[in-house]
Amino acid sequence: MKLPPLILASASPRRAELLRQLELEFEVVPSDATETFDDQLSPLELCQLNAHRKARAVAKMIPDALVLGADTLVFLGREIFGKPRDLDEAKFMLMRLQDRIHQVVTGVSLIHLRGHRERIFAVSTDVTFRPLSAEQISGYLSKINPLDKAGAYAIQEHGDKIVGQISGSFSNVVGLPLERLQEELSACHTP
Repeated sequence: MKLPPLILASASPRRAELLRQLELEFEVVPSDATETFDDQLSPLELCQLNAHRKARAVAKMIPDALVLGADTLVFLGREIFGKPRDLDEAKFMLMRLQDRIHQVVTGVSLIHLRGHRERIFAVSTDVTFRPLSAEQISGYLSKINPLDKAGAYAIQEHGDKIVGQISGSFSNVVGLPLERLQEELSACHTP
């Protein structure tokens, strides 16, 4: 039993680093699929749809591979926090999230086009931010690059300065729910 060649359809260095923790061989082929934002979809549905679109775009080019697409967004209720456009938007996001519980949702799609198989799922983790002043937010943002991170923060980069508690998968908050992914990859083995 073995996996087909594995492709990570993401340019995210954090996702590649997480996937390496599973000690799997994989190649990175970033997807050029456009992310969609549809307020008619639930957070889980939206992340799964975007993950599917990313994985499918790469799977069409490499149909013999098992392609992993992922999409992570931060939600406060139904309000979506994607990647901020600039530092002002990053500050605004962190001010909105401070002293509140929000959800980090990652949708994952595993597609083996030649084998006509797809596994798609989403994982949600509750994250509670500490109460934060404008000075604390500015201080945190001076330590990281918030512009490539959903919600303008990275729990693995000085996260202790802003995060009080998480309930659920830590790796999900970083960008890939490893525990669930391992289960799903086991189901993708070929004879």
